[in-house]
Amino acid sequence: MKKIVVITTGGTIAMKYDPVTDGLVPAVSGTDLLEAVPALKRVASVEVVEFSNVPSGYITPAMMGDLAALVDKVAERDDVAGVVITHGTDTLEETAYFLDLTVMTTKPVCITGAMRGASDTSPDGSGNILAAVKTAACDEAWSKGVLVVLNDEIHAAQEVTKTHSTNLKTFASPGWGPIGLVYFDGVVMKRQSLKLQKIRPPRLVDDVHLLKVVAGMDEFFFRCLIEKKAKGIVVEAFGCGNVPLPVKNGIEMACQAGIPVVLATRVHAGRVAPAYSYPGSAHSMKEAGIILAGELTGQKARIKLMLVLGITNEPDKIRTYFDC
Repeated sequence: MKKIVVITTGGTIAMKYDPVTDGLVPAVSGTDLLEAVPALKRVASVEVVEFSNVPSGYITPAMMGDLAALVDKVAERDDVAGVVITHGTDTLEETAYFLDLTVMTTKPVCITGAMRGASDTSPDGSGNILAAVKTAACDEAWSKGVLVVLNDEIHAAQEVTKTHSTNLKTFASPGWGPIGLVYFDGVVMKRQSLKLQKIRPPRLVDDVHLLKVVAGMDEFFFRCLIEKKAKGIVVEAFGCGNVPLPVKNGIEMACQAGIPVVLATRVHAGRVAPAYSYPGSAHSMKEAGIILAGELTGQKARIKLMLVLGITNEPDKIRTYFDC
């Protein structure tokens, strides 16, 4: 029987209702989580490693880096066939993408969570853990990058996003769909996400900011970040990369100040592209040095820029990482 190491970080999956605060709070240990899933014994030999027990909103990029190092250390063991990480859903996609870029093992690495706490009616955590362990123990999950497994669906880390604040079917890969499904009797993989990428910088640059463009927005926030001497900016633009003229001016000022600016889209599917040529379009900011994020969401483009800035701050070199 294969050995799967489950690394716990906290999140709703490890929370119970507290009558004093009238809400969910961290309360369940990693061992408790797995004891609630007796069916695991028929799937794999499971070992628990507790990394943290915090809401996922408390997870920082630095913690993601520590988690990536732990995953690789665990995966180096000859007796370990795969790794599962339990995580809160609020920042799960960011941690998953960070790990996808930085973890070097080709063994299966799956991340899962829950939308209902352990004390809620019909909690989903137990089923998600079982599905993630099944996937991590599956031979077809090798060399597919970090996989997000919830609601019996398997998603690629670079494609998946949280789409609903409370619904169990919240994680989806807009435009692509899951790469596989988990059934009661096994795992079925149908495709593989291409262009898997690894970025291992000597340091992480976390002074990178995400700005969402809205109608009537001006350059105020760009001026603030220029004065702050921020290390990087990601802009979530309209459509395929369009912004109001004042925002275009702000972007160009930031680029002139030596701050790399990456352009993503606030739309949940599709990519930024130089389809238009009017002032404020992605094409019109090309000469200023704007970097296009492709299909990456703003939060994932920020994660990638943090890592790339640990290697270079030259826009042309940064662009090569986003062209992949």
